[in-house]
Amino acid sequence: MPPHRLARRDAVRRLRLPSCRAVADVLAARSAWLACALFLLAGVAVLDDYGVSQDEDIQRYMAIVALDYGGRSDRMHYYEHMYGLAVEAPLLWAERLLGLQDSRAIHLLRHLLTHLLFLAGGLGAAALAFRLYGRRSLALCALGLFLLHPRLYAHSFFNSKDLPFLSLFMLALLLTHWAGRRGTGAAYALCGAGIGVLSNVRTIGLVLLAGVLALRAYDAVSAADRTARRQAWRTGGLCGLACALTLYALWPYLWGDPIRRLAEVLAYAAKNPLSVFFLFRGRFIDSLAPPPAYVPVWFAITAPPPALLLGLVGLAALAGRVRRRPGTLLRHPRVRFEGLALACCGLPVLAVILLGSTLYNDWRHLYFLHAPFCVLATGG
Repeated sequence: MPPHRLARRDAVRRLRLPSCRAVADVLAARSAWLACALFLLAGVAVLDDYGVSQDEDIQRYMAIVALDYGGRSDRMHYYEHMYGLAVEAPLLWAERLLGLQDSRAIHLLRHLLTHLLFLAGGLGAAALAFRLYGRRSLALCALGLFLLHPRLYAHSFFNSKDLPFLSLFMLALLLTHWAGRRGTGAAYALCGAGIGVLSNVRTIGLVLLAGVLALRAYDAVSAADRTARRQAWRTGGLCGLACALTLYALWPYLWGDPIRRLAEVLAYAAKNPLSVFFLFRGRFIDSLAPPPAYVPVWFAITAPPPALLLGLVGLAALAGRVRRRPGTLLRHPRVRFEGLALACCGLPVLAVILLGSTLYNDWRHLYFLHAPFCVLATGG
């Protein structure tokens, strides 16, 4: 190397200039807090721009009956047993704590708290991205990917069933990754409790539990020694037990006959008897028999194009890594978690198509797919 270039390089080293990556991460860390503050201010500013959905009063009444009458079946319609109280009970407690009686004030409070949970889901997406990729700039990207979805942003105010489930799904993914890194029984027990809260809102949250238990079973089978094998089985068992106890504790309907009633709820979720006719691709469709393309089409036409493109890139990158080194899918921590996210995206859609599950009001029953999709898009 010529002497003048050596001198220039030594001068740069003495200055200790930060790398472009370091500068980007510092700017992203500050921008993330600014973005959260702006989202909060924007949410408060537009809070009263959204109306009341048809499910809100039903959900609120369900919580009143469960808390005031112990979930007595003679005071509830059949379908109101199908949902737990993990979200509705805190909303009702907040309303009563503030002594609200006016219907408008009650619904504005519900909308604010539901939106705050959505913002917490965005912070969970940022934290998960930072843990996965070690880059604050990618954490900021994940925050934007999660929150900047026009349809979901609107629903984050008035939808107290599907949007809290989406937010809790992202937080449960964060807990799952944390438990996988810690590997302790306490961490997996906390992860199981988080999945129990999630499944209390919608039982399809159990797909995440199935993924965690499947990975723990693989770790046990492929363990090199007896100690590691016993640790894998023990932590998996603690995760499943904590999930079951949390689900049972938060769901009065299960208290009488938990196994039979949970099976009843799962059957109801797979095939809701409500028949509604709606327009899809120019013709009326019965909600009891949606076409196989229903969810993919709705997902594609409502997702922001940049996010959709990044998700496809992330999916292609994951497939390429697994193709080159098949063993990395279940061994490399980051690839393994991306594989879990892919399973959480693909398996519910496949199950809905194969079972012919009841769907209506666009893809709102599967809004939670946005959480694992953000993981893939951040990878992209």
